[in-house]
Amino acid sequence: MHHALAALVSAAATPTPTPTVPEVDPELVTPGVTGFLITAFIALAVIVLVWDMMRRIRRGRVRADIQEELDAEEQAARAAAATEADDESIDAAGDDQVDGAPDDGAPGPQR
Repeated sequence: MHHALAALVSAAATPTPTPTVPEVDPELVTPGVTGFLITAFIALAVIVLVWDMMRRIRRGRVRADIQEELDAEEQAARAAAATEADDESIDAAGDDQVDGAPDDGAPGPQR
């Protein structure tokens, strides 16, 4: 036990080497004015690109909405034209009939 205590005391008396801290020049480790200008330019470019992209997206949405409205109007016009054509063919087939009355051979009421 005496030897263990002697080894412990000798280990504590041995100086521990400390790392030396080199002197750092602040001008070499900071970006400076050039780094700031480059970063500001990149940030400004990103802002302009995002703004332009949002403008194009909005324009595309408006164009799509207008196209949908035009398609709906065209489809409604076709449906109205088809309905008118169907009505004309029904009227031509039964001149003396009331709309929707079956043709049983008996004269129907006159309009």
